[in-house]
Amino acid sequence: MIATRAGCKGKVNNLFPKINEEIVRTINSRYKNVLERIHETALKAGRDPKEIRLVVVSKSQPAAIVAAAISAGIKLFGENYIDEALEKVLLFKETGVEWHMIGHLQSRKAEPASRDFALIHSLDSLKLAKRLDRFCGENNRKLPVLLECNISGEESKFGFPAWEEKHWETINPEIKQILILPNIIVKGLMTMPPYFTDPELTRPYFKKLRKFRDYLNVKNPQANWTELSMGTSVDFETAVQEGSTFVRIGEAILGPRRK
Repeated sequence: MIATRAGCKGKVNNLFPKINEEIVRTINSRYKNVLERIHETALKAGRDPKEIRLVVVSKSQPAAIVAAAISAGIKLFGENYIDEALEKVLLFKETGVEWHMIGHLQSRKAEPASRDFALIHSLDSLKLAKRLDRFCGENNRKLPVLLECNISGEESKFGFPAWEEKHWETINPEIKQILILPNIIVKGLMTMPPYFTDPELTRPYFKKLRKFRDYLNVKNPQANWTELSMGTSVDFETAVQEGSTFVRIGEAILGPRRK
């Protein structure tokens, strides 16, 4: 039997009356398989599986696939591109699903991002933080965020330059300024390591993010550093072993991107 959300399935079916039930079953099967792997990995690592949330990455997936995913029981989606994300947020706003922004966010897109997402994983500058804070203040909203960190030193990666420990002392003053913004609530850190087919090769990057989190916790104990967003389809079990609380998985659940 397909696990669905009783409160939203009817609304999704009204939007997409011809949802392909075979696709729903396939997505549901993949989703449950990933959840089971997270659960088993967490237990083996001595962790509570309830600490870990699965963000299903729906970037470049058409609305019909998102509708099928909602019918399959998925409640939390991550998007990378703000314009595409906002179309989906609007289309599915009556279904009660939760949306996270996990991709790079330009400061000029701060206003809609501050309004329509439950969590921003990719806050990477004081400039962006100040703009988000201003828009949140105008809308009387407190916005949870994660600080994106470049742990690998790759030029293609966004984030605070945290790949060398000697940089940390120079990063911390900027982070302190973010922490005092009244409408931004820092909950932890996010990173994207280099791509490897061998998940063991990503472990040092996850360890370093956790170490940087521990450093920030000592320097800024007034903040909440609980969350670590790290791990994708190829390495999420390694990420769970190293303390991840959000894993971001797309094609392994929704299938190849359609756009």
